[in-house]
Amino acid sequence: MARIEAKLAELGLTLPAPLQMPANIRMTLPFAWVRLRGARAFVSGHVPLNLNGTIAQPVGRVGAEVSVDEGYTAARLVALAHLASLQKALGDLDRITAWLRVFAMVNVAPGFDQMPKIANGYSDLILEVFGPDIGTHSRSAVGVALPLNVPVECEAELEIDGGRSDSLELQP
Repeated sequence: MARIEAKLAELGLTLPAPLQMPANIRMTLPFAWVRLRGARAFVSGHVPLNLNGTIAQPVGRVGAEVSVDEGYTAARLVALAHLASLQKALGDLDRITAWLRVFAMVNVAPGFDQMPKIANGYSDLILEVFGPDIGTHSRSAVGVALPLNVPVECEAELEIDGGRSDSLELQP
């Protein structure tokens, strides 16, 4: 078993299936989940997912319908969704040599200003899985309105070892 897969198992973490849009939502997503270019992986914004790929609950604005703790947990689920997409694109999560940047967008109620606490859910999971040498990253966390009323969405940029490059897989 690969090192990162073993670490996920040790932590009791399971990667989710790809996003399954709600039946009542018709939306075209003409971009790649992961874009590989040279030694870089650019990961599009992902949302919190259940294991079956459906959008995790609760949805809503942090500081109103969603608590800080629930927002933190949602950000951890986003990190797992990123890992699932990276596993598919890279074939092996051990190819990740450095997490470079994470951009966290938090759906916030008016006056809520604790976006970094929510984004910590993502950062903490990446550091638990990859350790500080590979997992330490720069990060921004901002408050915005988000699609599908999800509490958090994140994108990331990583450094990867050689192998395939310039890979492109469009979302369904």
